[in-house]
Amino acid sequence: MTRWRVHHKAETASTNADAKSGRAWDVFTADFQTAGRGRLDHRWLSAPGKNLVMSAVLPVEGLPPDHVATLPLAVGLAVAEALGRICRAGGVDVEVALKWPNDVLVGGRKICGVLCERSGDCVIAGVGVNVGETDFPEEIAWRATSLAALGVEANVRDVLSAVLKSLESVFDEWKGGGFAAIWPRIAGMDALKGRWLEVVQTDSDKAPASGVCGGIQSDGSLLVGATAIWSGEARILMPI
Repeated sequence: MTRWRVHHKAETASTNADAKSGRAWDVFTADFQTAGRGRLDHRWLSAPGKNLVMSAVLPVEGLPPDHVATLPLAVGLAVAEALGRICRAGGVDVEVALKWPNDVLVGGRKICGVLCERSGDCVIAGVGVNVGETDFPEEIAWRATSLAALGVEANVRDVLSAVLKSLESVFDEWKGGGFAAIWPRIAGMDALKGRWLEVVQTDSDKAPASGVCGGIQSDGSLLVGATAIWSGEARILMPI
């Protein structure tokens, strides 16, 4: 039996903000959020009722900080595996990949973003999945996709159910066995390994790290050249 308790609103400012009043295993969803955001405070846009907008409250009490820091990758893995199963069930054979530290790609395009925030003894995992969206803003249309754009028929409720089932399973593996328990599957989905990257810490970073990516490491860092990077936004400059 699932441990999740789902709380839904037609409209909210932010499901991550709603989740701050929740308890472990609460999930907050909405048809539309007016102040959604991604990493580095980037705005997150979603048409009303078209996509999955959710925030799950995950218990991390007593876990070391370096373990907790790898949770966004665990959440990404859970979503990626759920979407892979949905695509295959819909007759679409397409590559599902993880773009460190928090994006899920399908067919090389972003379909999901993850934003994790600490809240007391829990982490709020915000997840946005493009389900029925087909009309993307011009500035992101070249790099975004959705289940509908891939030709997969799915509704938001079914995607929520699949993601929560996968997240519960992966979270238990991650919490009980550490990042090492799930790292091989993450490494197998690494979208950045072997590419020439730059990684910025903030939007105004004047000296981003750059080099050939050695991939996501067993401690959750990203190897860029000879440097291990723990946080930031990776931008692909060219393949090799």
